[in-house]
Amino acid sequence: MIVVDSSVWIDYFNGNMTPKTDWLDAALGNESILIGDLILTEVLQGFQSDKDFQKAKSLLLSFHVVEMLGQEVALKSASNYRYLRKKGVTIRKTIDVIIGTFCIHNVFSLLHDDRDFTPLEKHLNLRVVEI
Repeated sequence: MIVVDSSVWIDYFNGNMTPKTDWLDAALGNESILIGDLILTEVLQGFQSDKDFQKAKSLLLSFHVVEMLGQEVALKSASNYRYLRKKGVTIRKTIDVIIGTFCIHNVFSLLHDDRDFTPLEKHLNLRVVEI
């Protein structure tokens, strides 16, 4: 199962061609992609046009959507954040720690384009989609 972070979805919907959006485009319909509720919120909140919002919402809801944060992942996310801080690493966005921890906890791979995930890869064995 692959979780696609909002950093890639946003580029994809904005028409930014990158190796990661190219991978996503090729994977649609061919890979098992999961949408986290937090990612769904991050992506959809950025649309200004109602038409584009509805179109994106329809596409995203065609995937399996799951809740990413429950008590177990919340506690583990806090522990992971504290662990990284002790190593001298500060993650800028709490939501990225949650998304990364969710993927680690469920042994899912993450497709992302956000440097906040790099320490989770390096120190916590976050699996990522290699491009």
